[in-house]
Amino acid sequence: MEKVSWNIYWNEYSSDTYLYGSEIEYKARNNVHFKNELMPPGTVIKEWYSMTNYQAQRIEPTLPIIDGESKYHIKINVETPNNKGYLIRLVFLDRYEREAGDFTIRGVEADFSCPLKTYSYKMQLINAGMTEFTYHSITIEEIDSED
Repeated sequence: MEKVSWNIYWNEYSSDTYLYGSEIEYKARNNVHFKNELMPPGTVIKEWYSMTNYQAQRIEPTLPIIDGESKYHIKINVETPNNKGYLIRLVFLDRYEREAGDFTIRGVEADFSCPLKTYSYKMQLINAGMTEFTYHSITIEEIDSED
């Protein structure tokens, strides 16, 4: 059975991006340079969603639909001057949009699964002390249960 994987790119929508004092250069779909000297640590720089309200947000979902029965592998391709200074946080929501759990990735790869009551989720790129980076992509891949 073939493994299923999804690449998540940085889209040019700005409603889900931290813009205050930010310089963002969209070189290509998989090459976005971000710089902000004054952004405090803990700031959510960019968010991606598995489910959106198009009427309210005017953005389309950019994350794959995942379920609580499978395990997944995430690989982050973000370049920073010292290859650290960011976090990726997955926030799992129930059908009433209440937080059902979360998972934080501090490195470049990790395995995760979501709570069974997950209805949708969002992914956040969080500043952990960096002032600039180049975003290429994030890949989410379903892990075979037989492995």
